[in-house]
Amino acid sequence: MGTKTIQGSVIAMITPFKNNGREVDYDSFKRLIDYQIENGTDAILVCGTTGESPTLTYQEHEDVIKFAVEYVNGRVPVIAGTGANSLHEAIELTGFAKDVGADAALVVVPYYNKPSQEGIYRHFKTLATEIDIPIIVYNIPGRTCREISVDTLERLVNECPNIIGSKESVGDMDRISEIRRRLGDNFTILSGDDSLTLPMMSLGANGVISVANHILPKKVRDMVHSALEGDFTTARKLHYELFPLFKAMFMDTNPIPVKTAAWMLGLIEEKSFRLPLCEMSPEKEEKLREVLKSYGLNVVR
Repeated sequence: MGTKTIQGSVIAMITPFKNNGREVDYDSFKRLIDYQIENGTDAILVCGTTGESPTLTYQEHEDVIKFAVEYVNGRVPVIAGTGANSLHEAIELTGFAKDVGADAALVVVPYYNKPSQEGIYRHFKTLATEIDIPIIVYNIPGRTCREISVDTLERLVNECPNIIGSKESVGDMDRISEIRRRLGDNFTILSGDDSLTLPMMSLGANGVISVANHILPKKVRDMVHSALEGDFTTARKLHYELFPLFKAMFMDTNPIPVKTAAWMLGLIEEKSFRLPLCEMSPEKEEKLREVLKSYGLNVVR
């Protein structure tokens, strides 16, 4: 797979649950996948932050990846979230994703144990050496307590040809400029925050791994593809049109708002979360409902 294959509008898929969160709702999952593909979404990510990967069992994590690859059936690329703060677990999950046919792996910077830059380098170097699958490094310091430095990223890219890009969940545009300047045009940069997608793309990012895609996938795709084509006038217009939705998706901890919105729109059967995540306050739910209605969406709940 070439480095430009995964770009554009990528959905960070929720994991729908049923029976009050006790099991994965694969019927709803199918509908969500079909809805995205029908509306032009370029690729599908499963088992990321939005997919509640921290509360999936190990078996569920593998089952969701396998199901997504088989159900998508080559219609668009499937990216599997396979990161962990344990190298052996990341190797097992990433190897599984490769074996079942995932197109790439999204691997988060190790969290909680707060490794040094050398530790981060060795973690990714070992993984990329052992598992030959395209790897997108997931940089989200707000959740991991550690940011992979541009120096470390450059070192890895120079030594590991299968490290093809990074998902950047940061507000630092200087970092995006530095990555593009130092790593060149063949390195894929994907925004990890809908509201920062257009600013990042103006600096050379290749698209977004989007939460808002669940709600208005065609609009998000049109914004991203306008930017890819250099039509920033259209992209900017769509950015401001979508901006209230972008912010609403993060009025509470992700994926609580987007999962609630999907339930309100009838895209999933239950708005089930797994503790320690729980439902929004009634006040926030009502605010979210009003934002959805402002886009003329059919709010059924």
